[in-house]
Amino acid sequence: MPTNTWTRHHILSLADFTTTEYDTVLQTAASFQEVLSRRTKKVPTLQGQVVANLFFEPSTRTRSSFEIAAKRLSADTLNFAAASSSMTKGETILDTAKTYLAMGTDIMVVRHREAGVPNAIAAEMDRLGVRVSVLNAGDGQHEHPSQALLDLFTICTLIDPDHPRLDLLMGKKIAIVGDILHSRVVRSNIWSLIASGAEVHLAAPPTLLPKLFAEYISEQVGGKEQGAGEDKLILSSPSSPSSQLFLHWQLEPALQNADFVMTLRLQKERMTAHLLPSLREYHQLFGITRTKLQLCKPNVKILHPGPVNRGVEISSDLMDDPEFSLIQSQVTSGVAVRMALLYLIGSGKV
Repeated sequence: MPTNTWTRHHILSLADFTTTEYDTVLQTAASFQEVLSRRTKKVPTLQGQVVANLFFEPSTRTRSSFEIAAKRLSADTLNFAAASSSMTKGETILDTAKTYLAMGTDIMVVRHREAGVPNAIAAEMDRLGVRVSVLNAGDGQHEHPSQALLDLFTICTLIDPDHPRLDLLMGKKIAIVGDILHSRVVRSNIWSLIASGAEVHLAAPPTLLPKLFAEYISEQVGGKEQGAGEDKLILSSPSSPSSQLFLHWQLEPALQNADFVMTLRLQKERMTAHLLPSLREYHQLFGITRTKLQLCKPNVKILHPGPVNRGVEISSDLMDDPEFSLIQSQVTSGVAVRMALLYLIGSGKV
């Protein structure tokens, strides 16, 4: 497996990922996907290492996916639950992390509702001079790198199952629809899709895709042009010298001739104001249905990071239709991709 080019100790963000790193993750995940198709699905790659899943907020897919990925690599796993931990007695997050360090943890997979917590833990591990890697499993409204990478892997393996790679998405139109404002997934997806050279279109009501979001992105990565009813950003990244990101406050322009449509969950738990008149109205205007998909290319595919609010972000029948939906494939891809990430940051410790 291609590890000779991998030097990254922590995986906290995709903002500075290179083409080589993306392709290394994709190719390594493809190797592990083949392993997962065997009768014996376990390899001794990380035998003797300890992976601690430090999830300070609820999760089903991400936590279970990381746990099974670690076990498939023969690592020992520790699962942290904030509700039953010493944090209820006043222990700090960094002290909790150092407790797991003292138990011999090699890799910490961290998820927290506040942005920056995985970075803070990684900085503390580096300050202590220990060889512990930190993997961001989602922090606040910052990023969710492993989700964006599994989305990338799902799409690339659909196009070329034998040789998934970043340049397969060059020129593809990808629409991302939903709660852009609160989504850490979309922030990571923007970085990976820009790097691929895809044309990315974001669509949401103005309350969930404010112009401040366009200004934030343009400050980070490039210039901005404004047209009628949309913002167009000309972006650059370490992997792609030039790409395009469009912001729409109507759904139809984003879907027009799209190759892939990613829908995002309405994150009601993170909404502190009444940002939508009703879920019914949202579905009428921005919910993905068979009728609206007629604007896309005939072979369009649908993705969703989950969990899904059926009948809100996407119609229930469309979600379950294998002709269009890649949602279950995303879950399956997640195990292989997370095996790849744990392997890449863990193999240097053996």
